[in-house]
Amino acid sequence: MRRIVRRLLHALALPALLASLWWLGSRGSQSIYAPPLSTILSVTDDVWTTDRLTGDVLPSLFRLTGGYALAALAGIGLGVVIGTYRAVRALTEPTLEFLRAVPPPVLIPVIMLFAGIGDTMKVTVIAAGCVWPILLNTVEGVRAVDGVLAETARSYGITGVSRLRRLVLPAASPQIFAGLRQALSIGIILMVISEMSAASNGLGFTVVQFQRSFAIPEMWSGILLLGTIGFLLSVVFQAVERRALAWYHGLRASKGSG
Repeated sequence: MRRIVRRLLHALALPALLASLWWLGSRGSQSIYAPPLSTILSVTDDVWTTDRLTGDVLPSLFRLTGGYALAALAGIGLGVVIGTYRAVRALTEPTLEFLRAVPPPVLIPVIMLFAGIGDTMKVTVIAAGCVWPILLNTVEGVRAVDGVLAETARSYGITGVSRLRRLVLPAASPQIFAGLRQALSIGIILMVISEMSAASNGLGFTVVQFQRSFAIPEMWSGILLLGTIGFLLSVVFQAVERRALAWYHGLRASKGSG
């Protein structure tokens, strides 16, 4: 229990300090573009009502979840194949490097031509941006599988799905989770950008509407909500990662103590 409280205090110390500095620095501000933090917080309850949460926040989270899940499936699946077979890696590497260099927001007009302006477009944009860190980290994780372990598995006749499940994925999982962590932050950014371009609801759409109507405190409240959502998703991801990679962190701790 003490460890949990200590971690919570460490996690909240810097945000609390920054919020205090913002509160004190903005107190008494008369700028329309930089209202006091107290004003921003006072409008938050009025802005983000139950109707707006269900009409804007939940659709954004559903799009993020869909795009992120598609990127995870495609990135891990293709990454295992590319990382396992040298010929496939040599064949696909130039194309992958080219596609990776294209910024996902640039693809929004192209994707709109084929998918329209509905949720399909937004999910596709999120998936197109999130897939790269997952794919590349999976490839590197699979390539880094210990050669002795690979030979041992081959000697014992562990091949096919059993080899993938018992050797390749566990050995590559630290790299895979590193890619998943990077993809999460990219997904949140692309979620907002896709909703700013063509949408009738969502967090990105709502923040832009506030900005266009000069509802500046409301706009800042949306930005704070986005930051809070990103922080909570990061906390959830870290909890899942610690549980899934408990063996890996335990191994590192034992090597460090040794």
